Amino acid sequence: FPDTEEGLLALPGIGPYTAAAIAAIACNRRAAVVDGNVERVVTRLFAIAQPMPKARIFVRAEVDRMTPAKRPGDFAQAMMDLGATICTPKNPACALCPFDGACMARARGDMQDFPVKAPKPARPNRAGAAYYLRRGDGCVLVRTRPPRGLLGGMTEFPGTVWETNFNMAKAQPPMIADWRRLAGAVEHVFTHFALRLTVFAANAPRGANTPEGCRWVDETRLGDEALPSVMRKVAAHAKAAKAKP
Repeated sequence: FPDTEEGLLALPGIGPYTAAAIAAIACNRRAAVVDGNVERVVTRLFAIAQPMPKARIFVRAEVDRMTPAKRPGDFAQAMMDLGATICTPKNPACALCPFDGACMARARGDMQDFPVKAPKPARPNRAGAAYYLRRGDGCVLVRTRPPRGLLGGMTEFPGTVWETNFNMAKAQPPMIADWRRLAGAVEHVFTHFALRLTVFAANAPRGANTPEGCRWVDETRLGDEALPSVMRKVAAHAKAAKAKP
């Protein structure tokens, strides 16, 4: 088994942090170990103004400069513990910190501004329509999303593609019914975009056909389905509209 940072990096599944940590802690090799806690300590200690993740190259350089040749594993663990227990994200216990007198952020009084976060890019908006169809026997129409992609393999109510420039006029319901547009909308935020769904509800007779790619499930058993949060919101929206006089 390799006992150097370079050798460990060559193993599958081992990245820079893990390789450095194993080299320093298990093999007593001098290596710059940088995790999230160490990033916080070092950006405060040297008031590194570059936002993350660009600041990581400067953090690593400082950690490499600070790491001793003797007991590098103890130093690495001490830095990580310092960030985890004293140099915390909120309300750091600066009076207990061994770097208290040397910390540039402490001297300036802006410790909680570090590490500097890069401004988040604007989250695009998408829209679409969802169709909640109840059958006379108490079942509702659902389908399974494709196995790959967003919410892959999960259950959803039939609906349109979610688009930035959604055109409601082109929305096609899964079957002919007495569709009515429900007041309000369902809003949900994904990692990369914000979604707004217009919900349509309708009733179908007990013997209604099943559209291709869909299936009927007991409305009282929807909780047993793999419904993502956004679809749970659609169900709650449709049920609330039904309950209104």
